Amino acid sequence: MSVETFNPNQQTVSVTAAAAAHFKKQIEQQDAKAVRLSVKQSGCTGWMYVVDLVESANADDLHIAMESGVELLVDSKSLSVVGGTQIDYVTEGVNRQLKFMNPRVKDYCGCGESFSVEN
Repeated sequence: MSVETFNPNQQTVSVTAAAAAHFKKQIEQQDAKAVRLSVKQSGCTGWMYVVDLVESANADDLHIAMESGVELLVDSKSLSVVGGTQIDYVTEGVNRQLKFMNPRVKDYCGCGESFSVEN
């Protein structure tokens, strides 16, 4: 019998087919090379997701190949916050947006801009 523990530094980020297709379209329109995910301190709760279209990776980025042929780069300093997250692209009424399903999130701010994670 084995015991498994959650180690956010070993968890990667996954992307749904809808999000991968969205990223591919954005990269083609912006003539970028990859999508980069990071977080920054923001808002009243602590963290905010940052998704950038980039020309190249930073030296310490984690590289994740998506089925769409697009490369997702994850900032290694952000991995302890975003590890285990699934990114989806959803349509709700007339709105389309990226959704981040992060198992580590414990609270969101009232406006939905920022979030906090369990330590």
